[in-house]
Amino acid sequence: MSETSSPAVGGTTAAGRTDEVELRLPADGAYASVLRTLTAGLAARLDFTIDDIEDLRIAVSEAAAMVLDEADPGAVLDCSFRVGSDQLALTIAADAQAPTAPDYESFGWQVLATLADEAAIDAVAGRYTVRLVVRSSLAS
Repeated sequence: MSETSSPAVGGTTAAGRTDEVELRLPADGAYASVLRTLTAGLAARLDFTIDDIEDLRIAVSEAAAMVLDEADPGAVLDCSFRVGSDQLALTIAADAQAPTAPDYESFGWQVLATLADEAAIDAVAGRYTVRLVVRSSLAS
């Protein structure tokens, strides 16, 4: 058996870089479970607690729903993850020619603001983006 180098379990590569993962899906709610499953898998890799993972799945569902509501017909959902040693940063975006202004009073936003350590919405002509950062509750 030959020896090979591999990323450290905590998500930071041997060279100290943060891992990045990208996923492209049709902007259709039928694919939301794929996004939630990938997110949970990455969080588990970071040793997030079961409660942290469930909260993250809920937050990702809300973020995806926000983007899907604004996405143009036939658009692609672009999802990117930055996997740090104790946090997961996630961006979900889709083309949206005429996105509405973010509703910071909506239930979805309230869920994101509660469950994520950081959350932001960028709604500009041509693109609608939701960004989240979630840290493990075990992080010191």
